[in-house]
Amino acid sequence: MSTNISKQKREDLLYKIKEIRNFIAAAPQDENTGNLLSYLAELEKDVNGKKYGLVFEEHREETDEILDIHTPVLTENKDLFIDNGGQMNFLIEGDNLASLHLLEKTHKGKIDLIYIDPPYNTGNKDFIYDDKFIVSEDGFRHSKYVSFLKKRLELMCKLLSPQGFICISIDDNEQPDIRFLCDEIFGTENFISCMPRRTKSSGKTTNHISANHDYVIIYAKNITAVGIVGIPHIDEGYKFEDEYVETRGKYKLNQTLDYDSLSYSAGLDYPIELKGRVFYPGSDYNKYLQRKNGKHHRADWAWRWSKELFEFGYNNGFIVVKEKADGTARIYTKTYLNAAIKRNVNDKYEVVISERKKPLSTLNFLDAEYSNDNAKKDLKQIFTNFAFDYPKPLSLLKKLMQICYSDSAIVLDCFAGSGTTGHAVIKMNAEDGGNRRFILCTNNENNICREVTYERIRRVIDKEGYPASLKYYKVDYVPISDRLYYEYADELLKHIRELVELENAINFTDNTEIAIVLTEEDLDNFIAQPENNTKCRKLYLGHDILMDALQAQVLKDRKITINIIPDYYYKELEG
Repeated sequence: MSTNISKQKREDLLYKIKEIRNFIAAAPQDENTGNLLSYLAELEKDVNGKKYGLVFEEHREETDEILDIHTPVLTENKDLFIDNGGQMNFLIEGDNLASLHLLEKTHKGKIDLIYIDPPYNTGNKDFIYDDKFIVSEDGFRHSKYVSFLKKRLELMCKLLSPQGFICISIDDNEQPDIRFLCDEIFGTENFISCMPRRTKSSGKTTNHISANHDYVIIYAKNITAVGIVGIPHIDEGYKFEDEYVETRGKYKLNQTLDYDSLSYSAGLDYPIELKGRVFYPGSDYNKYLQRKNGKHHRADWAWRWSKELFEFGYNNGFIVVKEKADGTARIYTKTYLNAAIKRNVNDKYEVVISERKKPLSTLNFLDAEYSNDNAKKDLKQIFTNFAFDYPKPLSLLKKLMQICYSDSAIVLDCFAGSGTTGHAVIKMNAEDGGNRRFILCTNNENNICREVTYERIRRVIDKEGYPASLKYYKVDYVPISDRLYYEYADELLKHIRELVELENAINFTDNTEIAIVLTEEDLDNFIAQPENNTKCRKLYLGHDILMDALQAQVLKDRKITINIIPDYYYKELEG
């Protein structure tokens, strides 16, 4: 039997702490006794802490210091608003830790798919911490990275819907740490896959073995409810068409109806009469007679379908007879791309129309179409003479959205970079008629948010005429240190509008069908000007505004629905 050495050491240490506590209790008491006992309690807590998992030195970053004395808010840059119909999407410029705190107010439990492509922390100036590049010589390089990502992943976990899942691109530098971190935050039981992705086919390497792949790590919010579906099952075999092609799609003929069964069944061994010919399993009448007389092998010829199923399949176009050059013929069954025969609740056969799916394979992303080379080609179609380090291809993001259960999913990317996720959402909606919408967050280092992320989305919408709209927000901060709530409440009130727009994917500007009222004075003005709101159908009302009976009746007469703005919109962040 194995011995748990670490457990023994903890128990020895706890025993020593107990002895020290007993000694203190027996000694004369003074003003320091309470402090000493408190210190011992803290030591016990540490000793009884986590026994297995990721161990690292915790670090605070500059953003933590800012959030200690400020609360983040959103301010819209209305000059950058893109209005081209379709779903409303959002781009948030600022530190993503602050952005995620704000999204916790508006999207807790609502995000269906999160994709992030965080810095890989290679030590080659790809990860900035507190405005400084982290280099390989930094002794706390990994601890700083894990501290940085842990706070953000904890918030992302809160944002995921019950069916939601998160996909993380990472390479070997931090893949083990990310796995441990996600096991702790999402739970080991919610791990789905760690899929290799080809990054390049060839090239120089600084290692003994060429590193040509990274990973896509996937975790569910709840493995029992996760909304991951199969991808379309399409191969070259689906090349034939018949009169059902509009509803069933193309079909393939890859299976004969008869086969040398693994276990012979007399019930599946019967003659079939078609167009004046009689067919037997194995195409041999004499052997058919021998089998019926009991002379058959354990595995012998039979039909794959029962007689009832065959008759239904034949009458509904699922059967093909193929003639051979020697005058013989065999029966084949059609496998349609989007149709199958199934039993209904009444135990009767019926043709069910549904897209044929197959699970995404852990080897799918090894195809060249998912490489960084393709990502660079995607960008070259939008920007000329533009270089972006390690972009992700549209094909990768589209495939991840394809396995998401809903074509109306809310997709979040809080390391948005070049904006591939937003581009992919727009393109997927155009291809399959979906209503997905995205929220992108990124800082504005080297003007990336304004000149790359935003500009890419703008050009994509403009070039293709996609029906999609975009609001551009920036994270600002309201100081709260040494101030009572009423001293800064009016400042928060000025930014409630953006939160309402973000949560509900709407736009108040120049929109006559919706309105927002945040003060009693605003409500009085709204009520007093019927000519300005005859088209209004929905009013978002501040949570602390009390309407009198007359005002309530006026709104009812105008058939205006009232939505109360949640009170937590008005509060500063909780620790």
